[in-house]
Amino acid sequence: MNFLNEFVLLLKSRYPIIYISTTEEERLEYLIRYCAKKYVPRTYNSWDFVDGYRGNPNDAGFAARNPLEALELIEKLTPETASLFVLKDYDNFLKDFSIIRKLKNLSKTLKTQPKNIIIISSEINIPDALKDFITVIDFPLPNYTEILEELKRLTSSMQQTVEEEIIFNLATACQGLSLERIRRVLSKVIAKYGEINEESPTLVLQEKQQIIQQTQLLDFYLTTQNVNELGGLDNFKAWLKLRERAFSQEANEYGLPYPKGLLLVGVQGTGKSVAAKILANEWKLPLLRLDFGRLFASLVGQSEEKVRQMINISEALAPCVLWIDEIDKAFAGLKGGGDSGTTSRVLGTFISWLSEKTSPVFVVATANNIDDLPPELVRKGRFDELFYLGLPTREEREAIFTVHLKKYRANLIDNFQVSLLGNLTKEFSGAEIEQVVIEAMRLGFNEDREFTNDDLVVSIQNLVPLARTKSKELVTLQKWAESGNVISASKYS
Repeated sequence: MNFLNEFVLLLKSRYPIIYISTTEEERLEYLIRYCAKKYVPRTYNSWDFVDGYRGNPNDAGFAARNPLEALELIEKLTPETASLFVLKDYDNFLKDFSIIRKLKNLSKTLKTQPKNIIIISSEINIPDALKDFITVIDFPLPNYTEILEELKRLTSSMQQTVEEEIIFNLATACQGLSLERIRRVLSKVIAKYGEINEESPTLVLQEKQQIIQQTQLLDFYLTTQNVNELGGLDNFKAWLKLRERAFSQEANEYGLPYPKGLLLVGVQGTGKSVAAKILANEWKLPLLRLDFGRLFASLVGQSEEKVRQMINISEALAPCVLWIDEIDKAFAGLKGGGDSGTTSRVLGTFISWLSEKTSPVFVVATANNIDDLPPELVRKGRFDELFYLGLPTREEREAIFTVHLKKYRANLIDNFQVSLLGNLTKEFSGAEIEQVVIEAMRLGFNEDREFTNDDLVVSIQNLVPLARTKSKELVTLQKWAESGNVISASKYS
């Protein structure tokens, strides 16, 4: 049920006190007035602490700086007078005993009258004494269609003709922003570029970055890495390519459900984090990084509330990619059970959302140790696919060397024996191959010359790969990968 239908139903059912949390006060007021005219005839009365009641000339300024008197006006009207009383920021007064008692008394009276109290606030603050008397409903951010209409209205008022594709891309980028923020960011676009063009969505992403920074729960990444910077992992790349338009308006109109996410499990340094960044860039979606440790708080109930807050933020900024790096570390202590069940409750809240979400939030979780992952997390249905990223094959090692040598010395690529280097690095991960190239560069730099193939061979001989020091963990991962419950990210096995 959408907001409008639910709100109208509550008014018709004579719910006495309705609480709506939003930062879009102006947009919500417009919708409430619309309901009061079209669906449930009511006179509209709006109150705030500074100016008192506004809109009705007979009561203009009444109850200014007096929240208790604001409730007394409701009793002064005849029982038959159908009215809405919108009280702004009224949550600041709900701890006052006289206010609590007055609201309880009014809730009994209003059940038999065509009157409703509507509390508007930017956050939910309801004391326990009033929880049974107040009904809370969510006011969602504008959807794609509303944003599209607003963008067309704004461009029309500017008398600018904008290509439909640019408008559609801008509407997608604006999802997760309030209409007020959209208007502000478009003013910024006009101030910088003088018009709305293909560069406009970049400024929208910067606006989203500011929202994320205010939460202190998520990090916002602006990534430029592309699929050509990832050596090997052909199966992963093919999976990525097939779904590159999965979050487009065309896919939505076609009836395709949004993909849920990926779980990338494998040896350290095999490109799991790089894969997450590349996925976001290739799909042209903002990338949010979650450190699970930030979700755990000292007070009972705070951790679960932080998970819900993280979910709300992610969905508000959708479509987006939510990257959870090394998720196995977050649940490493689950078996010990020494945290009064906090980890279990956090896991339960997160997994429930992962299974049931319909919002365009694509979750990419990475893990190094499969033993620390709870079985319910890796079960089919939580993620669209589970990929295993093992040590690169010879062909992949050659591809990885080629990627990094082109990155640092594209004009000298023919001077290196990539095939030999691939053979010499049998147990090396992608990150270790990159380190080999960097160390070879140091050797050449310190002798004031270009680094050579011989420098690369020396660097290979000097580096002890993690696979030799962590052989037990590697064997465990390989056995799991061979169980048939996971797909290899590499084409070659």
